[in-house]
Amino acid sequence: MTSMTGILSLLSALIATSDALSCTECISTTSSSCSGPSVTCSSGHQCGSTYTESTTAVGGVFAGVVRACTPSFHCNFTGSVTQKQAQTKIATSCCSTDNCTPKIPAFPTIGTKSNGVVCRSCVSTHSTWCYTKDTIHCTGDETMCLLQTTKQRGSVKLSAAVRGCATKSICDIGDKSLTVAGTTTEVKIKCTSGGISVHQVVLTPAIACLLMLKLFF
Repeated sequence: MTSMTGILSLLSALIATSDALSCTECISTTSSSCSGPSVTCSSGHQCGSTYTESTTAVGGVFAGVVRACTPSFHCNFTGSVTQKQAQTKIATSCCSTDNCTPKIPAFPTIGTKSNGVVCRSCVSTHSTWCYTKDTIHCTGDETMCLLQTTKQRGSVKLSAAVRGCATKSICDIGDKSLTVAGTTTEVKIKCTSGGISVHQVVLTPAIACLLMLKLFF
């Protein structure tokens, strides 16, 4: 699925030691497991795995994972994004021994009760801009209107944009850039809490993986 090629952009709670930790670095946009080389982490990082689970409007379910050195404060991260085409849940777990495999975390539960926020909803898989008059009523903890843009350069090229409802935890990630396996991914997020009246600016499953990458810096 086009979206699953993309926010695998993209997301530690133990005390860091003076010894450098080695962790596996890899990305999969098609399953909840991956394999790759071992890299040496900076101080204050653990071996982290950020998982995504995306459910499309027609009932399809897609999984993805990013494994990398992860800042300790990003362990136990959870968040979600919803737009008309798909709903994506994100969760991160960590472990603290060389090349360990973190356990698969529990995904957040998305409430079904409307919270009064209404956002624009659109997806572009060929540019970093999308706009539409289509709207979506946000539910549960997804109290923010999100604009996410993703650009990849290198061995894999991609430009994408998404608007929809998001949890505050997703919005707090901010703008990040990461280079893995010859591909540089730049993800930018802007959010507002006022709904469409003040939402002036822009996750399909694909773009969710790219968003996860941002958690590793």
